[in-house]
Amino acid sequence: MSTSVSHPADLSVTESGALLAAGDLSAAELVDACLGRIAERDGPHSLDGSPDAINAWIRVYDEDARAAAEDADERLAAARRGSADQPSALCGIPVGLKDLYAVAGRPLTGSSRACDLVPETDSTVWLRLGDAGMVLLGHLHTHEWAAGGSTDQVGNPWDTTRTAGGSSGGSAAALAARTVPAATGSDTAGSLRIPSALCGTSTMKPTRGLIPLDGVLPLAWSLDHPGPMARTLRDCEAMFHAMLGRPPAPGALAAPEPSLHGVRLAVSPRLPGVAVDDEVLRSFDAAVDAARALGATIVDAPAPGGDVEVAERFFAILGTDMLAYHRRHDAVRAQYRASTQELLAFTEAHPMSVEEYGQAQLLRLEWTARWEQWFREHRVDAVLEPTVVFTAPARGRGYDRFIIPDPFTLLTYYWDWTGFPVASLPAGLGDESGLPVGVSVIGAGHTDLRTLGIGMTLQEALPPPVAPINGP
Repeated sequence: MSTSVSHPADLSVTESGALLAAGDLSAAELVDACLGRIAERDGPHSLDGSPDAINAWIRVYDEDARAAAEDADERLAAARRGSADQPSALCGIPVGLKDLYAVAGRPLTGSSRACDLVPETDSTVWLRLGDAGMVLLGHLHTHEWAAGGSTDQVGNPWDTTRTAGGSSGGSAAALAARTVPAATGSDTAGSLRIPSALCGTSTMKPTRGLIPLDGVLPLAWSLDHPGPMARTLRDCEAMFHAMLGRPPAPGALAAPEPSLHGVRLAVSPRLPGVAVDDEVLRSFDAAVDAARALGATIVDAPAPGGDVEVAERFFAILGTDMLAYHRRHDAVRAQYRASTQELLAFTEAHPMSVEEYGQAQLLRLEWTARWEQWFREHRVDAVLEPTVVFTAPARGRGYDRFIIPDPFTLLTYYWDWTGFPVASLPAGLGDESGLPVGVSVIGAGHTDLRTLGIGMTLQEALPPPVAPINGP
């Protein structure tokens, strides 16, 4: 393996892809390296976890992964001989799926002791990633049924006494622990972005509806967004194309733009109404300064006039959608964790009428249109915002109660309300805690590649931190 990286599991998606295509690394070597890392770093795979374990993986499919790696190596070798078409840039790259994504013949549990599904068909997302040649290592923990921001059965690789965030906590922790270079997550109120921010990794929440949800266990069908997770946004871009059904060819992805000249960025006009920890604000200010140094124009633009408080309506929609799905599991609801039961019970005690639900969804459409107009009126390419208002808190109490609104989601939920694309990347480490801080780049609807591109350029000035983990 001709690379300056000492361990194959430390390679990024794009680095691995180049080495695999050239024959300087085999998929079998890469998969074995990741499986070895999981064995060394993740600890026993369990539903509840333990204080000293990361426990990102709920199930690992060693034999299937090794067989898929052999198939990928055959495809890559045939392409190098010229006897087959060149496979995608993702061929042979290991990936972990959040335990919401269906894989035919494999358990699907939503990290809940009450769920024991075995799907007969793949989710469309996994079908597309598998067709691109990615190698499935296993399923990754989620906050139970994706209904919370903590995933407290998973330890943060930066400090296992702290939460990895949620609900895609297993995915972010596995990336930060360098046990896999790529993963999937989902986002209903922040579940891609929250754990990415708290673990120092990157993600892309696409425009809602752009990537199919079939075969993905829902939290709230009208708010859910599937998306890619990786250590860098450039790696997320490669996965994003594949999840759209357009996997990139080797070398097809352009390098990030060298500057942000001509780009107009607005500091979020929502910030004055949200309490943000000082160390998070300092890291955010440094990220804004980095964008300015790269040539971006920083715009000061007020929020759309007459803005309304949407949190109550948002979480009422979320609870109503969730309850509609979970009626089928009423017989086993007593096995749910306390916070999940409480959310469903709260929704039952405060039901929305059909008219109220319709009015709330109509308000979503109206305010999404107002924000679209705001982007045009102020000629804003993207909004900058802290991703989470604090660094990773202590784990252990996230399943006790469901708090509305969930403090993890104070900034993130709003962009699920509008369905806008968001690229989330690390903004360095807090100067007090030494823990990762995240910054979000928010674009108008269907500006996903533009939003990703801005985030990738900013990431050139804000390289991802590396968790201080001992071992191979």
